[in-house]
Amino acid sequence: MTVVGTVTRGKSQGKSERKNELTDIKLKRAIPVLPQPDVRKAAEFYLTKMGFETLFIHGEDYAGVGRDDIELHFYKCTDKKIAENTSCRIDVRRVEDLYGEFGPSGVIHPNGLLEKKPWGITEFSILDEAGVCITFGEEV
Repeated sequence: MTVVGTVTRGKSQGKSERKNELTDIKLKRAIPVLPQPDVRKAAEFYLTKMGFETLFIHGEDYAGVGRDDIELHFYKCTDKKIAENTSCRIDVRRVEDLYGEFGPSGVIHPNGLLEKKPWGITEFSILDEAGVCITFGEEV
């Protein structure tokens, strides 16, 4: 096996960068695809409770919402255990203000209150109606 390229880690930004002599491949972004029993209802929840906009709805099986530079996609899944064991993380700016925005809508996870973690992230979590957990965090 031949290894081409090196991996470096920037201390200030905490991002990995792969330098490769053969290509200029770059991973640009990730779009979580989250299980939901009703994708239309999920899109409405994210719109009304968290200020996302509906980007698309394809029938009853697939939908997408977005806010700022973030997209979340939903697929139809009626197994509640899958949704309840699904989570993702979104890095944000001004996490305290976002926490204040989401608080009145009742979406804050009871075990996910705003807190500075020992690993240097201030974060909180929400639960959507299907039980999917999303953590919003900011490096401090």
